[in-house]
Amino acid sequence: MNRLLTVVNVLGKMVLVFGLTMLIPFGLALWIDDGARFVFGESILITLGCGLVMWLATRRYQRELQTRDGFLLVVLVWSGLPAFAMLPLLLYLPELNLSMAYFEAVSGLTATGGTVLSGLDALPPSINLWRGEIVWLGGMGLIVLAVAILPLLGVGGRQLLNAEIPGPMKENKLTPRIAETAKGLWSIYASLTLACVFAYKWAGMDWFDAVMHAFTTLGLGGFSSHDASFGYWDSPLIESVAIVFMLIAGINFATHFLAWRAKSVTPYRYDSEVSWYVIILFLSCAGLAFYLWSTGVYSEPLIALRYAAFNIVSVATTTGYSNTDYNLWPIFVPLWMLFLSGFCTSSGSTGGGIKMIRARILYQQVYREIITIMHPNAVMPAKLGRSVLASRVILAVLVFLFVYTASIVLMMLMLTLSGLDVITAFSAAVACINNLGPGLGEIGPATTYASLTDFQTWICSFAMLLGRLEFFTVLAIFTPAFWRK
Repeated sequence: MNRLLTVVNVLGKMVLVFGLTMLIPFGLALWIDDGARFVFGESILITLGCGLVMWLATRRYQRELQTRDGFLLVVLVWSGLPAFAMLPLLLYLPELNLSMAYFEAVSGLTATGGTVLSGLDALPPSINLWRGEIVWLGGMGLIVLAVAILPLLGVGGRQLLNAEIPGPMKENKLTPRIAETAKGLWSIYASLTLACVFAYKWAGMDWFDAVMHAFTTLGLGGFSSHDASFGYWDSPLIESVAIVFMLIAGINFATHFLAWRAKSVTPYRYDSEVSWYVIILFLSCAGLAFYLWSTGVYSEPLIALRYAAFNIVSVATTTGYSNTDYNLWPIFVPLWMLFLSGFCTSSGSTGGGIKMIRARILYQQVYREIITIMHPNAVMPAKLGRSVLASRVILAVLVFLFVYTASIVLMMLMLTLSGLDVITAFSAAVACINNLGPGLGEIGPATTYASLTDFQTWICSFAMLLGRLEFFTVLAIFTPAFWRK
């Protein structure tokens, strides 16, 4: 019980910080008087009040977090903060029920980008800005932000970062101090976001849309302020800007940090994921563009390349933007795009899926097994770049793949049992666990998740959380060993 109270104490502080982030859309609502200022005022008071009560009621239990405390805190943060993030939506849109509002908030904070809302063009700008902001905050990870300021609150951060950062190589340090690491990552993240804002404005967006979409581009979340997403502008230039920054956000931010610190592109050359990431996306865009042109979907190769490149990069990086309804393309193309969303982005990026680093390790292990069958005495150590991989890393990746696959199958079966058709159920499971957003069938890029029942919506919300925290962080707290002293 003391462990739980210690975690609640830190959670209360984080809820207080989260409540302050609502001041940004609240300020916009006051400035332009868009009708949502009272909604944000109430939401801020409720959030700050709950955070203050949690903090004060448990302050005598404050102590340094242990490793297991970090895992529990991460799960409580990612499952609990959406309850506060949904307040402006729930208060402003009375047609939303609890499951829909929570789904929208989880989708934002996990940088998934699936939505239950329609009529986005008519929403108050402050509501849309809040949707974009929670994607941006969730993209890099609220926990990473918190470890930059938790030392000021008397709580260490290494346990949180280890529980939050995705990927099998998370133990590598960028700087000697964890707070410096978090601040460095956020500095790069914020700088790239600012560059994206100016690039979108230069390409033709107004300032509001530039900020809103820069948030969701760097967060790889895919929320838009328009029902038609990027089809609203029908602009190849704007789409090109989006492609560039989606590609950047799909690369490990630690690599961006090292490149910035070294003032050199050398870290990208030595990143074991970047080359595969670029090559696979390039070949997919070129190959599928040719396929769409050759099958007559588009009459000109350049038009086919435009639509293929934008939507493939968007789905592969688990962003979820669209500039056309790719649900209408030959089924092979969207299925290939869904396949790419499962592994294409780099570990340490804001994307979802199993990450490119695990895909590379799995490929090497398969190749090693084939060679071993033919040459039983061959010695072939698995390498990543110049480093030899430890057996425990390979085993962890294999176990991760099993849990990942089993989770998709289980979620698909539950959604099918609840009444969804197979295509919709399969794509919903893949899209939510990969934190992609739109899927196929009833939840394609031209539609929303609003047609799902409450039960199906809760399943998808859980799948998004499971995928965002990469399974084991969530599953660990359900084991008896976790709660033993």
